[in-house]
Amino acid sequence: MHEGTALAFDFGERRIGVAVGEPMIGTAHPLVTIDTEVNEARFAAIEALIGEWQPAHLVVGLPVHADGTEHDMTRLARKFAQRLKGRFALPVWLVDERHTSELAESMLQEAGVRGRKQKPMLDQVAAQAILQTWFETSGIPV
Repeated sequence: MHEGTALAFDFGERRIGVAVGEPMIGTAHPLVTIDTEVNEARFAAIEALIGEWQPAHLVVGLPVHADGTEHDMTRLARKFAQRLKGRFALPVWLVDERHTSELAESMLQEAGVRGRKQKPMLDQVAAQAILQTWFETSGIPV
């Protein structure tokens, strides 16, 4: 069991969803979506979140095909995880994110958020699902 707050990231080339949670009580909450392709702006936003939440762990969703094979986004997510580790000197974990987008859509529909209203929230809810998976599986250290 991990101790301390965790921030989770659903990495994308355009948007990065972020969630926060506490492993000891097993709860995760959507936090924000960082919506920019500019790396310095992305990392400035992440640095501000780390300053605010003081996480003990960072968790990154690892996208793979349904059969588990890797693809271009897998490589980019691994690179992002490495950059987080290098910049912030915190433990970084990778978690298989298969089906998290579908789960996030389902969670939003259950909450009454449908159609276009889902788009701004989808990535952060996917990050929430990634973090919940990490609570249950611990992931792979970077």
